[in-house]
Amino acid sequence: MTVRGAAGADENLIFERRESAVRSYCRQFDSVFDTAEGSVVRDVAGREYLDFVAGAGSLNYGHNDPDMRDALIAHLEHHGMSHSLDLSSSTKSAFLTAFESLVLLPRELDYRVQFTGPTGANAVEAALKLARKVTGRTNVVAFTNAFHGVSLGALAATGNRHHRVGPQLPLPGVTRMPYDGYQGAGIDTADLLARMLGDPSSGLDAPAAILLETVQGEGGLNVASAGWLRRIAELARSSGALLVVDDVQAGCGRTGTFFSFEPYGIAPDLVVLSKSISGYGLPMALLLIRPEYDVWQPGEHNGTFRGNGHAFVTAQVALTKFWAGTDFTTDVARRADLLAIRLAEVADAVPGAVVKGRGMMRGVDVGSGELASAISRRCFADGLMLETAGPHDQVVKVLAPLTTPDELLNHGLDILLAATRTVAAQQPVGSEQVVGSEQAVAAQQPVGSEQAGQAKQAVGSERDVRGSSGLVPA
Repeated sequence: MTVRGAAGADENLIFERRESAVRSYCRQFDSVFDTAEGSVVRDVAGREYLDFVAGAGSLNYGHNDPDMRDALIAHLEHHGMSHSLDLSSSTKSAFLTAFESLVLLPRELDYRVQFTGPTGANAVEAALKLARKVTGRTNVVAFTNAFHGVSLGALAATGNRHHRVGPQLPLPGVTRMPYDGYQGAGIDTADLLARMLGDPSSGLDAPAAILLETVQGEGGLNVASAGWLRRIAELARSSGALLVVDDVQAGCGRTGTFFSFEPYGIAPDLVVLSKSISGYGLPMALLLIRPEYDVWQPGEHNGTFRGNGHAFVTAQVALTKFWAGTDFTTDVARRADLLAIRLAEVADAVPGAVVKGRGMMRGVDVGSGELASAISRRCFADGLMLETAGPHDQVVKVLAPLTTPDELLNHGLDILLAATRTVAAQQPVGSEQVVGSEQAVAAQQPVGSEQAGQAKQAVGSERDVRGSSGLVPA
């Protein structure tokens, strides 16, 4: 593969004239893109880039998977339904059948499937609305560094000040609690939640839901430990709240198992899926509901675009192709080990840096948003697209497609390593990075192969769970 530099800025003039200032990714990656295949994208000038952004996790199976593409083309040529509201359709039937047989039944999970609007935030809104309807309560417990979307209900549960547009927007109905590791080593933040739930004078209103991500993607790849997650699940049960897991980014194999919560023996009451559930980058979002909580009245929660026939087609192919056996998860586990080892080399280039995350959802906390941004810019100039995350955008985040061939994965990580070394070497002599947070260092315990564990990293936070690539056999 030939990797070249960025396209000229003059190609962006129409976007400067007509597109809203709210645009963001195009400011970081200032080419005009044209085609894509697998883990490679090309701009209008024919320049190629390795894509380790993958649609912010929407393209776990890469761009334009040939089997999904062929099925979609066949559906179009057949004049198949493209839009169906919540009408029954052959494509929806095929998807639900595959989802039941390949995802739910093998994991002994019993969920009803609600098709919401096309985004993860739509499904989060439905989850919060349903939890409040079920319990008759209004309060929701969410956590520091959470990201659940930018519509008002989901935004109230999102922690990032930039997205909350405060104080102009009133965002009531959510109590913020510290995520696992937020208060440093030796402090179990679940104890604080337990104490406040049990104290009638704590000021914490009984929650309708406890909403969390097992791996906080936009929050900086913070990984919750098995013990903490189990304790939170128990607190939800004992307090009468519904446990809601937002698996929008961490699900669909990104952490190695289809659902990110599988290794921990918990069964959430509600699960939010979006991003890679369609397999092809097509808009699709689901809310999975334990049957006893499916108390909606017909039409009580709806959305015009909740029946994306094209997404049903590609999602069914994705499930059948990648989740009918164990070969795919084995391959992801192997690549996750490789990623952990190579990112440890990247962390070595910045004093105090740590590797964070789990499975193929990992990155390096370099301690400075300015440094992370400089590394990302240098990578793009050298033909690699990756983004940053965390409260200060200090984490260089790798979301390579799960299907990325080893050769391309290593090539991209070579670019990242070289860029990190170059940018780190340009830092003023004597300057010190305040690398990571107490949460990053304390909560991210090494998980993975022995080689990865011996490297200077923190590739998972499962304090009492161990397994290859940070994955734990079910």
